[in-house]
Formats: sequence, structure tokens, C-alpha cells
Amino acid sequence: MAEEKKTEQAALIPNGGYPMHTYEDLRELFCVYIKDPKDRELIQQAYLLAKEKHAGVFRRSGEPYIQHPIEVAYILAQLQAGPETIISGLLHDTVEDTDLTIEEIEKRFGKDVALIVDSLTKIQRMKLSHRTEQDFEAEDHRKIFLGMAKDVRVIIVKLADRLHNLRTLSSLRPERQKALAKETLDVFTPIAHRLGIYKMQSEMEDLSLKYLEPEKYNAILKMLNERESNRQESLNSLKKRIADLIFEQKIPFRMESRIKSIYSIYRKMYLKNYNFDEIYDVLAIRVITKTIMQCYEILGIVHATFKPIPGRFKDYIAMPKPNMYQSLHTSIVSGDGNIYEVQIRTEEMDQIAEEGVAAHWKYKEGSNYNAREEQKDI
Repeated sequence: MAEEKKTEQAALIPNGGYPMHTYEDLRELFCVYIKDPKDRELIQQAYLLAKEKHAGVFRRSGEPYIQHPIEVAYILAQLQAGPETIISGLLHDTVEDTDLTIEEIEKRFGKDVALIVDSLTKIQRMKLSHRTEQDFEAEDHRKIFLGMAKDVRVIIVKLADRLHNLRTLSSLRPERQKALAKETLDVFTPIAHRLGIYKMQSEMEDLSLKYLEPEKYNAILKMLNERESNRQESLNSLKKRIADLIFEQKIPFRMESRIKSIYSIYRKMYLKNYNFDEIYDVLAIRVITKTIMQCYEILGIVHATFKPIPGRFKDYIAMPKPNMYQSLHTSIVSGDGNIYEVQIRTEEMDQIAEEGVAAHWKYKEGSNYNAREEQKDI
């Protein structure tokens, strides 16, 4: 339900907020992978219907209400969700907030969309945010949420809904900001973690911390910016050295940098009593290659050239995490004495690491989509 009346985060606009996307932006994004003209037409019909039903209604942040379902659908399209999921994102508030019925949705968009929107409506009517702590523990919230979501797509749409609400949280009263941020950490981010959707989990955690612990959030952000600025030359030098070594062995690869999320640093500093300088994986290099064998070959190159830190090697390829995450992690001492984490994985592993179960089911709708089978991933 819309709150009314960097992993990679969405690009920020100059005033510090998030960009407002248009339907044309959304269409441009989903047309990259949704090729069937009938599917594209159904998505447009859903948008026009949502626009009609939400006409004249504004969010507390000031923009027309239709902006929220557009943004939810855009987040889903970034995960390459199929047409039924995007349509559900566009219509997810219509039954709760307008006179549109589930029967009308089923008639126009099919049974699956109707079931997804119906589940989202029932979840919203629980109004978790307004329950007292005595009513339910966080684990009970999660169990009820998951129990009502018979199709994993319900959960993905709800996570996208919550993520956009967090992005616009500044328009709400402070007590409401804190309540929604706490609920997010208690209920929604554990579910995102279970599904392995790191992109959404990380951004929701950081935004929640920003409202729950603003002083600590800003202090960590300042330290992060200083660390990145001070070590940029060192990091670039290390990346070039590793790239040259891999290139010499004619192994296909691409490389990117990763900055640890603010919330992850917060947990290490304030819950595990680490000093900031003791967190070795604040800045990391990620190497993505084609095969598992090449992952281990690259690991051998790195360890043969740079001193590895004892006890810091993790083989999540041989022993994947419960949420399907796979990668090799090692921490090394660079030539100038700085310590960096190096992560090595295949393209498929990288996609699953960022998108989790969404990478597995994306655009598998229609005849190829089996809600019961996909639900087993949770």
C-alpha cells in the first residue's frame, strides 16, 4: 500500500531526492525484454486504468498519486519482472483505495493478476504498521505476510511498494517515519534477505537507518566518503594490477568496485563492536567471469600476487548461502599496504547475488510460470 496523503541505488537528482519516472520511462525499460505487443498493450491499459482511478488524489509528498504505482512498476521492471507482475504493481492500490473490484481486474487482466492484487489488498488491510508490539512479534508479522502470499510475485511487488515508500518517507511526520522504518527492518528486509534480493534489501536497510539513527547514519556516511576519497588512487591501482594479471592469462572477465552498505557497517560497528578501520571489506573489488573454473583460476592469480589475510577466505561457491548466494571472498594486502576484499563470481552468480529469487523467476510468466513451484524458493 502506498503511504499516502548505492549496492546500486536509484540515481539521485540534485535536490537529494529520487527521480520521478514517467510512464514513458517505464515503457522504455520493460520494452527491452517484453517483446509481445499484446503484453505491452495490457501494461498500458493497466497504467491508464490506474491513472483514471487515482485521478485527483495526491500523496503527502505533493505528487499525483499515480506517481507511486509508476515507481513501483519501474522498480519491478528493473528486476525484469514479467507483464503480470508489472500490471500488478500498477494496480496494487486500486482495490484498497478506489472503487475498482477484483472481479473487474480478473476480467480485464486475468486470474493471476487478480490473485496478486487481492493478496496485496488483504495484506494491507492487516495494517501491520498500526498494530501494537503486544499484538504480534516481528516473526509473527513475517509468517502472516508469507502465509498470505501464495505467489512469490506478491512478495516482490510488496517489497517494491515498501521501497518506494521509504524513498519518499521525508514527507511524513517523524513518528510515522520511525514506525515505518522499524517495521521495514523487522519485517521486510529479513524477507528480502531470505529471497536474496540484495539490491532491495540494502537500500531499504540504509533508508530505514537514516530515520531511526540519523546521527550514526551521517557519521558512517562521512567516514565512508573520506575512505573512498583517500583510497581512490590506491583502489584504482589495485584494480589495474589485477586486471592486467587476469588479462595475461586470457581469462574473460569484467571488474567493478563495491562499497559496503551503511547499514552493514552500522551492524559491525554498533552491534559487533568493530572500529571502522577494522572493517576490511568497506571497499571491495568484484571480478565477474564466465565459469566456475575461471573463478578459482582468478583466485589463484590474486593469492599468488598479493598477501591474503588469514581467516578471511570464504568459498560460497562450494558452500552457497541459504538464499542462493555464491561467490569467492578473500581479503588481500595491496602493494601500498591497504587491505581490500576481492569477490570473484560468474555472471549468473552476480545476477543472483543482486536479485536473488527475482533473477530466477523473472519473466517466467504465462505458460512457463508455476506459482506453486516458485513459492518453494522462499
